[in-house]
Amino acid sequence: MKKELRTDEGAAPVGAYSQGLVVGDFVYTSGMGPLDPETGEVVGDDIETQTHQTLKNLGAVLAAHGLGFDDVIKSTVHLQDLKGDFARYNEVYKSYFTPPFPVRTTVGSQLMDILVEIDFVAHKSS
Repeated sequence: MKKELRTDEGAAPVGAYSQGLVVGDFVYTSGMGPLDPETGEVVGDDIETQTHQTLKNLGAVLAAHGLGFDDVIKSTVHLQDLKGDFARYNEVYKSYFTPPFPVRTTVGSQLMDILVEIDFVAHKSS
């Protein structure tokens, strides 16, 4: 059985998808970018600002189920400019986590008008 997670604190879906789903003890988020939850507009024009906003949006979805960044076990990251932005994105990303860090896949992708998109898998311990 799956339950939809939805919060006004995170960016609203712009297509046919949920912000997040709870399945058993796991939470799966959709890929999110740096959209302002209030305006729906892209926040910032640099990788640092966009990464912060993206993680803020994801954090809001996690919080809607009582979870935080320490509950994230896997992330998938898409960067518009993998080679040019990875180091600066990684500095922001790692500031949200403590070791052991989630497993992660980071790839270069052709994104629509954003520099970063991230999704999570999180686990709620009993």
